[in-house]
Amino acid sequence: MAASPGPSGSASPLLIACALGIEKAALRSGDRSGARGPVTVLRTGMGPQNAERAVRTALSATAMGGAPVVASGFCAGLAPGMHPGDLIVADETRHPAGTSRCTDTELLVKAVARAVPGRAVHCGPLIGSDHVVRGPERAALYATGAIAVDMESAVTLRTALGAGPRPVAAVRVVVDAPEHELVRIGTVRGGISAFRVLRAVLPAFFEWHHSLLLPRR
Repeated sequence: MAASPGPSGSASPLLIACALGIEKAALRSGDRSGARGPVTVLRTGMGPQNAERAVRTALSATAMGGAPVVASGFCAGLAPGMHPGDLIVADETRHPAGTSRCTDTELLVKAVARAVPGRAVHCGPLIGSDHVVRGPERAALYATGAIAVDMESAVTLRTALGAGPRPVAAVRVVVDAPEHELVRIGTVRGGISAFRVLRAVLPAFFEWHHSLLLPRR
């Protein structure tokens, strides 16, 4: 699905949605030299309800018609062997009300790998939750085929698609994994490595966005 042109024929803007202030700080401080149009980094607040409300409001603006949406920030990895700083590129997000397919996932995986060389990039289903996942619940979610979980990505993409056809993607940085479980969500503030990875991945979003604007055969 190609991005829609803006009102004057320019490229549509790009909306990047995240939940936490530290995530927004990382994404806003990344290299923006590859941006192909206006870029909005939206802090939604934690949890699916906040994400749904914030994304719906942002996309109600006329200038955001057809704008591609990327859900980003931190997440919990579900697969054994994952480490903090690994990257998750979703091929779909799973919500209790259904599944949202992501756009041009293969291209985005390659762009992410180029943006953050040396970091493991995992591709697969990203499942939504309304709470921080712990212990045995992590294994139960992994058994469904999901490779990572967070509270906002699934509802962000579902809300974005509900507002009209558009490209969507979800890219997350693992801060919590089976062998590296966080004690509390506040521990993220000490995740300097994860912060740097999230900041470094920003150019991959612009590469993905640019690819959407190219003529399709």
